[in-house]
Amino acid sequence: MTKQFFWKIWLKLNPFAFAGSTQNDYMAEVSTQHYTLRNEDLARLIVEARTEHHYETILALLNERDRMVRTSLLKGFTVQDSNFHHLPRVTGLWTGAEAKFDAARHKLTVDTTLTASLRATLGKQVGVEVLGEKVAGGALIGLVTDVASGRTDGRLTAGGEIIIEGEKLKLAPPEPPSGVFFVNSREEAIPVKDRLIANGPRKIICRIPSEVTAGNYRLQITTRFSSTNGKLLKTHRTIEYSQSLVVES
Repeated sequence: MTKQFFWKIWLKLNPFAFAGSTQNDYMAEVSTQHYTLRNEDLARLIVEARTEHHYETILALLNERDRMVRTSLLKGFTVQDSNFHHLPRVTGLWTGAEAKFDAARHKLTVDTTLTASLRATLGKQVGVEVLGEKVAGGALIGLVTDVASGRTDGRLTAGGEIIIEGEKLKLAPPEPPSGVFFVNSREEAIPVKDRLIANGPRKIICRIPSEVTAGNYRLQITTRFSSTNGKLLKTHRTIEYSQSLVVES
């Protein structure tokens, strides 16, 4: 069966490798796992699916649904939808049948597991694309969002703004050769010349240059940023987004 979705994963050396192992054991990290979609994002996606309902109505219903789930769990009920099974539970050991709840020993929690339906869907529809070993230091571009449309599938609005999220992205120092670049099919790197709207370690917001016309591009960030303690790398490194981008007029 042809997979409809693909999780892009980085491979990281297993820090819990046991003594005598080959030291060649890796663990997988889904490249987009750090970017949480909230009700506001889900409501926008529902609107994009050409629903007849308004964004504000959908968002209100999603928030009310969350409130009902939360209240039901607070009352001790088990809650199940088509994706997840939520089970209230008290952990810890109890001494004797007459023992009382002790906050120092016992903990209130909720166990969440996948439903059989979601497990089956994962196996049938989701494939895995290995991006390779994660860059030393953990620098990566994990997600690019088109501000005008809210899309994260690689389609961008020409001349619009984009949000770039990841790790260790900050342009430091901010002057060339540091920069955000759109690389076209002729391997020409077109820099973002306008001042960045945001320039942080985990998020950069910028405007697509007017020279970036409709077509396919690769996104690259070149920087010496290393960590929040102010230390810079001795030389610049270039971080490239694993997903190709399509700029639409």
